[in-house]
Amino acid sequence: MSELISADLVDLDLSAATKDAAARSLAERMVAAGRVTDLEGFLADVAAREAQMPTGLDGGIGIPHCRSAHVTEPTLAFGRSAAGIDFGAADGPADLIFLIAAPTGGDADHLSILSSLARQLMDEAFTGALRAAAEPARAAALIRGEQPEQQPEQPPEEEPGEEPQSGPQAASRSESESEPQSQSQSLSEPGPEADGPRSADAPASEPTAPETAPEAPAPAPFRIVAVTSCPTGIAHTYMAAESLAKAARAAEVELTVETQGSAGFQRLDPQLIAAADGVILAHDVEVRDRERFAGKPLVDVGVKAGINRPAELIAEVREKAARGPVPAADAPARPTAPMDQGAETTDGYATRLRTWLMTGVSYMVPFVAAGGLLIALAFAIGGYTVDKAPSVADHFLWTESASWAALFFQVGSTAFGFLVPVLAGFIAYGMADRPGLVPGFVGGAVALTVNAGFLGGLIAGLLAGAVVRAIQRVDVPPVLRGIMPVVVIPLLSSAAVGFLMFLVVGKPIAALQKALTGWLSGLSGANAVILGVLLGLMMCFDLGGPLNKVAYAFAVGGLANPNPGSLKVMAAVMAAGMVPPLAMALATTVRGRLFTRAERENGKAAWVLGASFITEGAIPFAAADPLRVIPSAMVGGAVTGGLSMAFGCTLRAPHGGVFVVPLIGQPLLYLLAVAAGTVVSAALVVLLKSLRAPAAGTPGTDAPAADATHPQVSTHREVTTH
Repeated sequence: MSELISADLVDLDLSAATKDAAARSLAERMVAAGRVTDLEGFLADVAAREAQMPTGLDGGIGIPHCRSAHVTEPTLAFGRSAAGIDFGAADGPADLIFLIAAPTGGDADHLSILSSLARQLMDEAFTGALRAAAEPARAAALIRGEQPEQQPEQPPEEEPGEEPQSGPQAASRSESESEPQSQSQSLSEPGPEADGPRSADAPASEPTAPETAPEAPAPAPFRIVAVTSCPTGIAHTYMAAESLAKAARAAEVELTVETQGSAGFQRLDPQLIAAADGVILAHDVEVRDRERFAGKPLVDVGVKAGINRPAELIAEVREKAARGPVPAADAPARPTAPMDQGAETTDGYATRLRTWLMTGVSYMVPFVAAGGLLIALAFAIGGYTVDKAPSVADHFLWTESASWAALFFQVGSTAFGFLVPVLAGFIAYGMADRPGLVPGFVGGAVALTVNAGFLGGLIAGLLAGAVVRAIQRVDVPPVLRGIMPVVVIPLLSSAAVGFLMFLVVGKPIAALQKALTGWLSGLSGANAVILGVLLGLMMCFDLGGPLNKVAYAFAVGGLANPNPGSLKVMAAVMAAGMVPPLAMALATTVRGRLFTRAERENGKAAWVLGASFITEGAIPFAAADPLRVIPSAMVGGAVTGGLSMAFGCTLRAPHGGVFVVPLIGQPLLYLLAVAAGTVVSAALVVLLKSLRAPAAGTPGTDAPAADATHPQVSTHREVTTH
């Protein structure tokens, strides 16, 4: 922590009565030292951080801190108050106050300062030395971790009184420590020489020692894994980790802590988690990857509990472990964040690849919906020449519909411009968490630059995630870990991905994209129908899953540079995607006795979901009876996709279902194609269900299957997939 604090930034007689006055007094020293350019602006940033959560800690410590544009370099000021100042700690006012300032964008510096200081504050010797420091220079040296100059002078003064005492004490301690070892060693060796000297002192213990000592195996240590995190992911996160580590050493417990800080985090080794006897979560924000700890005895508390009472937490988790296995119902719930869903270590590569791709597509979809619908609305208002309108920034008339159409088109086109970077960025995010975002977005932008399109973005995202994961595997010194996620990883991964996309894979992908676009533009007759059938099968195979998303993303990618072929593809994809929920709704209406009560209720909602192009509306039915529902849905989707292509229907909107029918080319034929596929699919599922031996309408027959669908209904959080 050198150069962060000097003697002029230390006030050993801080007279402020409130935390605001204390911050002002210390900040004035920073201004005088040229570290802060605007006192009032900096204090406003300190107050804003303090409003998030009090920065007082038990033990008489206050650590106000912030990042601010008014800070020129990372700085630490220290004040010592005789009366104490209230910083919101449970045990009362603080007498040691540390004001920490980092420049805006200086996340790595801020994290490094706070994490280092946080660990030192857990050392009573360190805080005791600060309370005893007589000179500002010595206090600054202590905080920097330097050896105070006065220290060599003290031993000679204390030598006459302390050395004669400490020498024998140390000797007696070493003897008392060595005696039991030598005794156990001699007792473990047969022979009268070992028995002779000890026979008078402990005659009764000698016969039993040789029998038990050599045979008793060393007890396995109790193993705990822990996660610490706080709203800013800085001070309290690392202080809780250090406090838990000290308590674990005192309790002779093996502890491994994962600090989920503001600059990303390094996941605990799955083998450590598997071998752990218990888990401690000390956090004030949601723990990422929480499902990893399912089935383990768990103590879940706030981050300050990890700082203030770590020994109690360790005792509590040991007590829970002694009770036996944790019931499945008590296991931590699975989080909903896409990156968390991709972290299952038992999944194969294909499963993880699917999850990464779905993560990217799910984040891309809102841009598709917003941009695509705005573009479709622009064409509906202003006609197909609206794309030739001048920029509305230069020419806009409030009373002209053409100007509004141009506005919608240009805003929608801007949103569409994010599709490929967002796709690439969040594929990388799904693979490597936040450090993957920068190279992913950069790779997606390069894909647009070299005209590699949707396929280029997909490849860029996978490359970015792979590069970041490779860098994360490099073992770096602890002092550099704080800057890895915010400096080193973005720098190296962006350079690597940019090189690969510009000079290696970008041009071949662009050539493939161009050939594919040309093929779509020339589709006609039987080729178009075959493509429509294939897209229909893909849309209905997994009902909003990865294959469905691939087909949908393929169609949306064509809207970025629309041509007759790509508009037909979009129409076929949306039409086929509407069929499964509509078919299930129709089947439950005409043959309700074949379905459970829960399925009949789901069927009512499926009418609206299908009409809105939400394929996931059929998931409850597929989960309950996949062998009958999914093939039926695929046949109906194939019929609809093929008919839509044969009729030459076109669509400029990427979403909307029946609500964008006015924007569809050949709308009546389009609705006919949807109706035909719906009838075929409904008829087939009714036929297949009628052939099964048990009577489906028997009360309770399908109840277990229906109940099993409930978890699947939760996937409606992705209803914007299309």
